Amino acid sequence: MPEIIRRLPSILRGWITPNLQTFLSSREPQLWLISVIIGLCVSIAAILFRLLILNTQFLWLGVAEETVTTSAKEIHWIWVLMAPVVGGLIVGWILTRFMPARRSYGVADVIEAKAYGGRDIELKPGLTSAVVSALSLGFGASSGREGPMVHLGATLATSVAAKFRLPDWGRRTLLACGVASAVSASFNAPIAGVLFAHEVVLGHYAKRAFIPIVISSVMGTIATRIWFGDAAAFSIPAYQITSYLEVPAFALLGVTCGLIAVIFQFSLIATDYVARSIVMPLWIRPAVGGLMIGCIGVFLPEILGVGYQATDMALKNQIPLMMLLILIAAKTAATSITLASRFGGGVFSPSLYIGAMTGAAFGLIASRVFPELASSEGLYAILGMGAVAAAVIGAPISTVVMVFELTGGYALSLALLLTVSIAVGVNQAIHGRSFFQWQLETRGLRVQDGPHRLMVRNTRVADFMEPLVGDEDNALDTDKHPNPLRTDTSLEVAMRQFDELGSSRLPVIDARDEAKIIGWATQLAALRTYNNALVDMSVEEHR
Repeated sequence: MPEIIRRLPSILRGWITPNLQTFLSSREPQLWLISVIIGLCVSIAAILFRLLILNTQFLWLGVAEETVTTSAKEIHWIWVLMAPVVGGLIVGWILTRFMPARRSYGVADVIEAKAYGGRDIELKPGLTSAVVSALSLGFGASSGREGPMVHLGATLATSVAAKFRLPDWGRRTLLACGVASAVSASFNAPIAGVLFAHEVVLGHYAKRAFIPIVISSVMGTIATRIWFGDAAAFSIPAYQITSYLEVPAFALLGVTCGLIAVIFQFSLIATDYVARSIVMPLWIRPAVGGLMIGCIGVFLPEILGVGYQATDMALKNQIPLMMLLILIAAKTAATSITLASRFGGGVFSPSLYIGAMTGAAFGLIASRVFPELASSEGLYAILGMGAVAAAVIGAPISTVVMVFELTGGYALSLALLLTVSIAVGVNQAIHGRSFFQWQLETRGLRVQDGPHRLMVRNTRVADFMEPLVGDEDNALDTDKHPNPLRTDTSLEVAMRQFDELGSSRLPVIDARDEAKIIGWATQLAALRTYNNALVDMSVEEHR
């Protein structure tokens, strides 16, 4: 027997054993099992969330289906006017009594939780926020269900993860598992759920995070498909590109959608600013906004609720050009009023709606100018739907895949990729950020600067200082050390202070007693902390 064959078992053991040991010590198998639990819990929550929306809607529309537009046209106009007002009073009461932040939560709050180390999201406010959003949508508020569902998924994920002692990367991964399962369960889009969790929340595609996220997304889809069926959210004809000579038109549509996305975000920002400057009791603010939404809805019931029926009509070429243009403006106004009035909801579904209307209007105009070359306006509606949504939420990859899964229009990949990429580029050139990033900037958090910037701001001197030893003198000599560090001073400020003072060692005082030294911080320890954190981030993003 050749020597290599005889030694083969020991060689294989030498290769495999270290890998298995590393795999088991990293607790990845435990994360896989936990991701199954998270996926099932979130999918059940998604079912209950949608049922609450539909049953709330039944109270005034008389139907528990997605046919809000048709049903609203068949009832007396007073119901359409007053339903958002009644819903606003209920929402205002819940916000006042049970929500510490006096608002509902969404995707930006999940990104913030991840940025701060995957910290826990409190269960009770998270569940209450989901109820607020479901009631808001059920009573006709013009927003989306993806933001509240993502936050609910993250809430349940962190609640499950809290039962286990996990490293920071594990907590962040499970947070993303909750997001992935929420997106997949809410939209019947498992691939997009995986990509959204990586692209928007985690910000990387590490393999050890990818596997549990996929597991959670798949589990999140299974239960909802059993309950609601596995059909695509929008049933559309088999559109095809008429001619490759339309490529310039696709590019021009991308520019148009990018501008529409910017206008939509500026409308949201401006309306929120105006609403904050108006002083009124919180409990009545949603009701006032609800009255404004009801007034629009009486004449344009297409803007009520999530708006999937109207979006579907645009995809099927069932809305005339003038109405498409009116609905773009009306939906923008209604969604801005909804969110500024503290109703719950997200911006993804309204972005799909506005994008579909924009694309359909563009397609109708193109077909009149170039009747022999232009494809159906329904095709342009699909492209616009993806382009505006991707630009607003800042997630081009997951949005492209989600549009594929929502419509089944995989044959349009070339046109969709081009349109989406140009729209995102236009939004970035003008606005410089996604809507979620803008929300976080209003809280002093710039996630687009990178995780290292956030790390130096979140790490405190207390994390790397050396406490006093024995009977070392703890009296602060202000003449010798006029600029001591505090325990709550950030690493960023401390490193700058070391550099400006030209000192390698500074005293640390307690914020509660600034006359006494409680420890010393060295520039070497600060640099070591910074370097170790960078290494940990690099390992997490590539392992």
